[in-house]
Amino acid sequence: MKSALFVDFDNVFSGLRRLDPAAADRFALRPLDWIQWLTQSLHAPPHAPEGAARRLLVRRCYLNPQVYQRFRPAFNRAGFEIIDCPAMTSEGKTSTDIHMVLDIVDLLQHQVHYDEFIVFSADADFTPVLRKLRRWDRRTTVLAIGFPSAAYQASADLLIDQDEFVRAGLGFEDPEPASPPSMPVRAKSDVARDVASFIARTVAASGKPVSLPWIASKLPAEVKGLDAADWAGFTNFRTLVDSLKLDPLVVKWDAGVVLDPVRHVGPERNAGPSNGGAPAVNGLAAISQLIRDEMRTAGRPVPCSRLAQIIIDRQGVIAADWGGKGTFRRLLESLELAPLRIDWSTAGGVVTDPAFPTAGPDPDGQAKAADWGRDQDLWPVINLVHAATGLPILSPGELSAVLASLAQDLAVHPFQLSETGKRVRDRCRDGGHAVSRGDVSFVLKGIQLGGYDFGAGADDPQALAQRFVGSVLELCRREQLALDDGQSAQLRDWATRGASAI
Repeated sequence: MKSALFVDFDNVFSGLRRLDPAAADRFALRPLDWIQWLTQSLHAPPHAPEGAARRLLVRRCYLNPQVYQRFRPAFNRAGFEIIDCPAMTSEGKTSTDIHMVLDIVDLLQHQVHYDEFIVFSADADFTPVLRKLRRWDRRTTVLAIGFPSAAYQASADLLIDQDEFVRAGLGFEDPEPASPPSMPVRAKSDVARDVASFIARTVAASGKPVSLPWIASKLPAEVKGLDAADWAGFTNFRTLVDSLKLDPLVVKWDAGVVLDPVRHVGPERNAGPSNGGAPAVNGLAAISQLIRDEMRTAGRPVPCSRLAQIIIDRQGVIAADWGGKGTFRRLLESLELAPLRIDWSTAGGVVTDPAFPTAGPDPDGQAKAADWGRDQDLWPVINLVHAATGLPILSPGELSAVLASLAQDLAVHPFQLSETGKRVRDRCRDGGHAVSRGDVSFVLKGIQLGGYDFGAGADDPQALAQRFVGSVLELCRREQLALDDGQSAQLRDWATRGASAI
């Protein structure tokens, strides 16, 4: 697939800088890393040829040399053409947008047929050119840091999930830098020994059985030389664990946990397999039913990340290797879920039901509002704002958990978007709240983009709630969603009711 990449450096760098200075610096200083992710790992936009792989024939970076000259060498080494866009006005406005638009239109009529145009910018001024590209039957992929407008998002074929870009593209998923290629590969026995040691320490420190999928997610970061691609030569996680001598610990694949029989009470068996073979058909049927139940309860499109966590929590043994499929996406696509639909037009993916209305609750409001109990009066306005802005539909109790966990984390750790979000998500799940990483990230970005400086003052839940809802109200104004005074008051009540419950 012939692709052309256009990077509005000032826009992306400043957006990342507001969220996480470390992520901004890595974007600017190590472009080869995220270029490799873009070409080798990011899936193609919808309707691209089957199995299409990107070939970046054009790499252009539009940069203000008066401010960002120090980053020029890194983009030169990454093979970019650098177009200088100095400030043209006393307010610092550059001509980046018109340069990019002219270059895109020029390539659109070039003798080389470019299949995909990739735009790194959150500037809504690019909306018309995205629509022009669509009319000319070209694929468009966009990275927009912050909260891009709904029209801009809808005009792109693929919207790169900015959290995935930070974690996978910029490499913030790994707490330590990758080892140099020249480092020797560790012996299989040494890796297995360290895996056994990590499992033993984790179980010893836990007052309850430990989830095997949770261990699988932590091991690559905790054990040097362990790669989840081949599990140190054991092919998959289960084979690796079965090879270990963990006595007196007991591994229960049917329940998806490892435990100490002296200190822990084993859980009831779930619908997973009881032997070393492939998951039973009824196990996969149970997963399909979990997804249908969650869709019915939510009454709205559900992010795939949320569904994945539900499966991990309730069908742990199948989630350990995703039913033998290797990835959650492959498992999801193998299930019989009709009439539910899987939409991968955003990098994280979402499951939708054609029966759901595009905005607002069902006419009677009963099936969905009931899940919020005494807070059901807040459901209509939250669902309305969700449809316009993408606000995650969190109950006041769930928002309360996010804000409380964030305040607790800020008391002991400096703010760092990716790591803070992961710790807050884990703390919420430990408390029984099934919030997703994307839900937490939206709240963090809303607070920070609203002008809040983490760590500079009293990071209490009430202050965080007020700043977050102020950011949401600003998003509503930008999307031209006119809320009356009563609805605005309900939105504030949603945030403060959750915070006051802490």
